[in-house]
Amino acid sequence: MSYKNFELQLRKDLVDTDEKIDGAISLIAMASLRGIVEKTPVDKGRLVNNWITSVDRLNPTVINGVDRTKNQSITRGAPVIEGFEYKKNKMIIIQNNLPYANRIENGYSRVKAPQGMVAVTLREVRTIYREILI
Repeated sequence: MSYKNFELQLRKDLVDTDEKIDGAISLIAMASLRGIVEKTPVDKGRLVNNWITSVDRLNPTVINGVDRTKNQSITRGAPVIEGFEYKKNKMIIIQNNLPYANRIENGYSRVKAPQGMVAVTLREVRTIYREILI
């Protein structure tokens, strides 16, 4: 499985306290999680149910079960993001361990997700939050 790393940098002149940093990271991470989940095509619902949010390390879990409503990944990820406290070199990770997730991200689902899920969401997040991002 190949992984793509995306890093967003905050403008220090606008986000200059730990409280503002935590708030900005939480806001951007939740927008990213929601965007990725919403853009994930649903056939049986297994792919959308396998978005996993963690802090600092990859989580090797594959979740059994399906979610056609697109709620479960967000419900699981929200407390992780809300509980995140910024420290240098800490990161929030949003990942999907299903073997076909990378194929879908790279255009395999030409009708439902031709541009993928993560890359499209990252572009949107950079546009929406451009005032606080470098």
